[in-house]
Amino acid sequence: MKLGKLVKILNGKLAQGDPEFVVTGVNSSALASTTELVFAEDTPSATKALASGAGVVLLRAGLAEAYPEGKCVVEAEQPRLWFAWAGKLLKPAPPATGVHPAAVVGANVKLGEGVSIGPCAVVGDSASIGKGTRIEAGAVIGEGVHIGDDCRIYPRAVLYSGTTLLNRVIVHAGVVLGADGFGYVRNPATGAYTQFPQQGTLLIEDDVEIGANTTIDRGALKATKIGRGTKFDNLVHIGHNCEIGEDVILVSGVGISGSCTVGNGAVIAGQVGIGDHAHIGPGVILGGQAGVLSGKTVTNEGLKPGTVLWGTPARPLHQVLRELAVVARLAKRRGRE
Repeated sequence: MKLGKLVKILNGKLAQGDPEFVVTGVNSSALASTTELVFAEDTPSATKALASGAGVVLLRAGLAEAYPEGKCVVEAEQPRLWFAWAGKLLKPAPPATGVHPAAVVGANVKLGEGVSIGPCAVVGDSASIGKGTRIEAGAVIGEGVHIGDDCRIYPRAVLYSGTTLLNRVIVHAGVVLGADGFGYVRNPATGAYTQFPQQGTLLIEDDVEIGANTTIDRGALKATKIGRGTKFDNLVHIGHNCEIGEDVILVSGVGISGSCTVGNGAVIAGQVGIGDHAHIGPGVILGGQAGVLSGKTVTNEGLKPGTVLWGTPARPLHQVLRELAVVARLAKRRGRE
């Protein structure tokens, strides 16, 4: 893409260089070629970037006193974010390949323009797949599943019946969407367990990305819902009837029990465990291995923005550290007795 066009699309400023210069991709300062773009967020990294072999350097205005001659320079207020946007624009989309002869496509399936279905993929009866979507090798799309436009389903992902994906959803390898939730009723007389009906649905909204081997259960009698723009790391589990808000981050090892809600913009760090029917408010940050007990509500009320909650039960990190310091002093005093 021509640099001038890229700058216009992403609303940057071409501080130096030729707008006709063709940019082929993004890279690090150490590895970039003469047609690639690198970024810098501080003075040391700007010095390194400007001395690199990259054809284009992206930085904030004022990080360098002067720009070397012959180097294209773009200025932006948030170079890292601009760089990420540029990376998406410059990454070439794989060409559409159509339906592979080894794929199995059921009856009454609706395929949009430019759909690709890889070898050994299975698409059940009455499913619909929107334009530009790619179903990779060995993926299984259940009967009646709806997938929107420009989605990508990586190899060996499984989408059960009752699952709906909207647009631009990315589902990585090994993901299972729409399986039965873990809901059972115990007979007190015999001790036997009978499954509570798991006949609800699963809705994944626009621009969600789901990391490898993550599992999201269908609702029991209603829908499990994942809000727009939410991003899952690998190995996350979401139980039935959960409602996850928009732009939520869920890091590897997170487990959320059934019927929980998570507000918009929350950050759930690695190995956090959340009991059933718990409620996590908008913008809450749960630090690694934090725990939220069943039925509890956790919010940012009365806390400074950006406060990290930690421990079990989850509470402000500074409080946990004070408590640990007190315990350590008591243990040290006890050891002297």
